Amino acid sequence: MKNLNILPFFLVFSLVSSLFAQDDVVVEEPTTVEALLSLVKEGKTREQSENADREKKFLSNKNKQASILAAEKRELARQEKIADKLEADYKKNEETLRVKEEAYKKELGSLVELFGHLQSSAGEAAVQFGGSLTSAQFGVERVAFLNDLTGKMSETTELPTIREIEGLWYELQREMVASGQVASFNTMVSDTDGTTSECNVVRVGLFNAVCDGKYLEYSATKGQYAFLPRQPAGRFTKTAKNIASSPSGEQVKFGIDPTGPTGGSLLANLIQTPSLVERAQQGREVGYAIIAVGTIGILIAIYKLIELAGVARAVKNQASSKAADPRNPLGRVLKVGQDNFEKDIDTLELKLAEAIMAERPAIERWIGAVRIISVVAPLAGLLGTVTGMIVTFQMITLYGTGDPKLMAGGISQALVTTVLGLLVAIPTTLLHSFTASSARGIISTLEEQSTGILAEHSEAK
Repeated sequence: MKNLNILPFFLVFSLVSSLFAQDDVVVEEPTTVEALLSLVKEGKTREQSENADREKKFLSNKNKQASILAAEKRELARQEKIADKLEADYKKNEETLRVKEEAYKKELGSLVELFGHLQSSAGEAAVQFGGSLTSAQFGVERVAFLNDLTGKMSETTELPTIREIEGLWYELQREMVASGQVASFNTMVSDTDGTTSECNVVRVGLFNAVCDGKYLEYSATKGQYAFLPRQPAGRFTKTAKNIASSPSGEQVKFGIDPTGPTGGSLLANLIQTPSLVERAQQGREVGYAIIAVGTIGILIAIYKLIELAGVARAVKNQASSKAADPRNPLGRVLKVGQDNFEKDIDTLELKLAEAIMAERPAIERWIGAVRIISVVAPLAGLLGTVTGMIVTFQMITLYGTGDPKLMAGGISQALVTTVLGLLVAIPTTLLHSFTASSARGIISTLEEQSTGILAEHSEAK
């Protein structure tokens, strides 16, 4: 019974031992309690042997780790000694450097302020020369020289040489002299399409440079001139052509931008100012209609004035002649009077009135169209104003009032169409007045001559 009580313990112990047993060990199945006990004893003995081997290896490794730890401690102590020595050397060198710097500053004296001015002057000159119009003529090497000089003077370990100081002075003097010169030289110029070609450039001080009658700008990234994407008005490019073709020493008028290439605000404003064609394009469809109608009205008025001037001259010549010429209105009226002179005065008066009425449509033809155009043009301008304001309010509704450029299109349309309407209405109104006055003068002459015929008829009767 006692053996049966310890049987579960042996079973559990045998299972645990089998887990740690080697894979190549084949364990036979015990059939009796004595066999199981023998198996447990064998496993215990084997495990004790393995544990002894592991303890032996651990103790061996422990001794090696202790040896390594001792070596590292010795190395640490050695490095600490070296660090202490380096720290002492650093403090000693720091003190020596402080003494040397005090001696250096004492030796420099007032030169410290001088070198400070030289450094600031070199830095400012490098920035100015980088975008100067003279860089394409004098080269970009001077900017590299000034940058090197500035970097050298920013360090206290090396002083600038006399040659470098003279180089800074020379570059400043050369830039000052170039600001008052008009120089002509050949250099490479970039066109608006990206191509590069050689061109004869005329540089006017530091303000502007022109080539072939076109204004140039200096591109610092490319290191050469480039044509402006958009040129100013024709009167300015005309003077640019004059200065390029004029002999040396001759005075010519030339439009320069006194703000220079660094700002160039005046030239930029001139370039951005819309031309007459662009102004008209801002009126859009309504503006195009006003221009077309106004052009037609003015052409009609001019044609009618020329026609009426010829008729008035023919009528005047007919008035001084006794023979009736049927090629002019007065001659045709006089011919009617001569043909009906023998009839009674009432009939003669009716015939003359009928002849004058027959001449009136030809004399007054197209005058009414000019008058209609002079009245419709400002109304069309008002229509463009209303549509432009509608576009402006639509932009405000969609994008708000944060960006004025979004509203500029509608406002431009509103104002330009109003201006176009007035520009058409004013001349057409004047031309209508002139044509109507000329037509009334001719008709008055016909009526006057008709009245004279009636007076002669009354006297003859």
